[in-house]
Amino acid sequence: MFHSYEALQAFGDRAALLAGDSVTSYSELAAVSARFACRFPLRRGLIAIEMAPTPTTIAAYLGALRVGHAVMPMPEGQTDLALSLEARFRPAASWRRVGNRFRLLYHDRPSELHPDLALLMMTSGSTGQGRGVRLSRDAVSANASSIAEYLAIGVEDRAALVLPLHYSYGLSVLHSHLASGAGLWLNEGTILEPTFLPRLAESGATSLAGVPHHFRLLEAAIAERGLPAGLTCLTVAGGAMPAADVQRWTQRMSERRGRFVVMYGQTEATARISYLPHEMAAGAPDAIGRAIPGGRLSLRDDTGATFAEPGREGELIYRGPNVMMGYASDAADLGRGSETDELATGDLAVCGADGLYRITGRRSRMSKIAGLRVGHDALEQALAASGDDAAVWGDDERIWVATGRPSEALQTRVARLAGVGARHVVLVRCNPLPRRPNGKIDYPALKALASPPPPDKGLLPIFARTFAPQAVRRSDSFQSLGGDSLQHVELSLALDQHFGGLPEGWERRPIAELEGASTGPASRVPMPLLARALAILAVVVAHQTLWPVYGGAAAMVILLGMSVAEHRSRFLVEGETSRFLSPLGRVLIPYAVVLLGYAVAWQQIPWASVALIGNFAVTKPETHLMLPYLYWFVEAYVQMCLLLVVVFRLPGMRRWLARSLFGTGLFLLAIGVLLRVTLPELWPLPAGRSQFSVPWNFYLFALGWCIAAARSYSQRLVILVAAALILPLAAWLGGNWYGSWSKYLSLLGLAGVLLFVEAVPMPRVIVRGVMRLAHAAFPIYLLHRLAPEVLMPFMEPYLSPVVFDAVAILGGIALGVLAAGALSWLSRTLISLPAYRKVSLLNPAG
Repeated sequence: MFHSYEALQAFGDRAALLAGDSVTSYSELAAVSARFACRFPLRRGLIAIEMAPTPTTIAAYLGALRVGHAVMPMPEGQTDLALSLEARFRPAASWRRVGNRFRLLYHDRPSELHPDLALLMMTSGSTGQGRGVRLSRDAVSANASSIAEYLAIGVEDRAALVLPLHYSYGLSVLHSHLASGAGLWLNEGTILEPTFLPRLAESGATSLAGVPHHFRLLEAAIAERGLPAGLTCLTVAGGAMPAADVQRWTQRMSERRGRFVVMYGQTEATARISYLPHEMAAGAPDAIGRAIPGGRLSLRDDTGATFAEPGREGELIYRGPNVMMGYASDAADLGRGSETDELATGDLAVCGADGLYRITGRRSRMSKIAGLRVGHDALEQALAASGDDAAVWGDDERIWVATGRPSEALQTRVARLAGVGARHVVLVRCNPLPRRPNGKIDYPALKALASPPPPDKGLLPIFARTFAPQAVRRSDSFQSLGGDSLQHVELSLALDQHFGGLPEGWERRPIAELEGASTGPASRVPMPLLARALAILAVVVAHQTLWPVYGGAAAMVILLGMSVAEHRSRFLVEGETSRFLSPLGRVLIPYAVVLLGYAVAWQQIPWASVALIGNFAVTKPETHLMLPYLYWFVEAYVQMCLLLVVVFRLPGMRRWLARSLFGTGLFLLAIGVLLRVTLPELWPLPAGRSQFSVPWNFYLFALGWCIAAARSYSQRLVILVAAALILPLAAWLGGNWYGSWSKYLSLLGLAGVLLFVEAVPMPRVIVRGVMRLAHAAFPIYLLHRLAPEVLMPFMEPYLSPVVFDAVAILGGIALGVLAAGALSWLSRTLISLPAYRKVSLLNPAG
């Protein structure tokens, strides 16, 4: 078996896995998998593994198989789904992400397994309700050997793994290459990233396996760069590729003396059922080919009889050693033995006179309207042939077509192709089409988009008002919409109120999925939100009193760095400068209102602050040419964002960022420390103004970036040690007085809790208060000094200093909370306007 210690060790020092700059040999992989094997329960059981494409997770997977456990692969980053699957199938242990790191979790009452069970693969990539497919050890081993045989995989080959590992196709790439002693390059990003092709070339990959959607995405990229010279084999499966595309890729690979292999498979057959050899693809681009070695294909009619007439349509039947043991709905099914020796695929097919099979449709993907059968797959293929990227589904009354270009002409063409009246065709605007991690169209998500909840219910209005005026669809998530720190806090508050707690991993989950999410922990506040609330409280208190609560603004710089790394760094990778900078509008518009207020009061425009250069010490607030020093934070934030844009305009930097968010953070931290120990010390700004400058503060921003990017325990430890060295140095450079030490040691404590504490349990009423304070942090920052300096001077003679300070602090906070509430009211008012509701709610797929 490919996963045994002996099988891995046999290939010695050959490279097994390449991830970023690291290379894991077969010997190292064998050793790490052996250590994992010792950590799993002694008694054979089901091990649930979140299949992140990393050497550590792959070693955990191999270690579980090595000692006889069965494995249930789970999608990466979907905590609610993991919890659902664990509840249904009761694994003995789980290796999955908890917070920011992977942990091995042990469970009570593990399920009983059949001795042959090796894998439990889910048929659905997006919900926890799909059926489990029970696969035996012999099936997994046979399929890996068969694939290695017909693709002629050798020890010199190296596959680019861009498919998710919880998907049977992606896992089969891993199995077949490990069985052959070949290497695998673990891609850290997506094919969409501009750095993908250069990184693919650097990896030395000789083959790439993808679904049709991947190859559509590659078309534009290779038009500019071309395919890497070392890439000699491309394979496609996971859905029907249009015949014209098969011919184009076949010709492209023939010209470079390579191969393009079309394949067909299902999870129920471990992964692969048939393949179309490269030399046959040009003459039969619409075929799925012939059965894989060791397998046999046949056709069956509606009566259950098998036939062999060429050109006659029937259900495709497969027999082979890789056929599943059967399905599983819950833990009780895992003890059952094999229940079938053949697979009725559910696909309709014909066998040509050439002996090659061709898929003609799906038995369940049919509508019968006015007695006429309409195949949804055939309709999709006909639309694709005419240049329309569309998804089709329907019932016996209507056919729905999701497309990025709906029109009356398209509706007429669909009706004509289907042979039904136009009244039976419903067009849904959707661009791009939602897809599952395996690249297949997500039809449940499309159906949800076509039938949204009423406008006043669900989560769509919450997201819509947060991201107004940006159009929001139910297939969007916080991350896909490019949310910033202010929007993150606003949505955290709204979702906490909606659910009674924050669902885990809500930032990455589509709105449609979140609507069915389970309630999150109701009495915990995420650590970054608590830090934000405490930071703004420290700012207000420090500005009003002599209390030594220094470092509030510096803490907010750290939190900004975390937010940019988590939610906006991908725009730097993709070179989307406008999307990276667009969140600045949520900062600069309120700042402009404050500017206008001061300009009216002073009867003079503070030009230095308008130009956002007041922190450069070009003038003083007393001249009324700049705002008070308080507002340096806004200027420095904008300048740091512009600095990042300049740094990552270089393709090499974007490639590095795409490869390693953590490594990039360390680079930025090194640059920040270098700036801090040079410029402010060698060329200090007048009147102590260096503390408001980017050179003084950029390392704090970079420290926040590193905290967000640190995933493993060792990475977090590295950052904590770095902070323990850098922050005392900053305290010494900052004057070496008790206030400086108080500030920087507090920041060191903050770095520690942000690194190692995910959330803090609190009474529910305090959780809500902390979230509201965090939500209002920026308005409080902008407005809190208006309380003592504008609204309260007449009270000073009548109040003691202590009472005056208390009222000023509470009044400043109240001003910010009221302003935050007013902004939320404006957002709700905006999305309630008929024009906005028509665009963003009634047509949520557009």
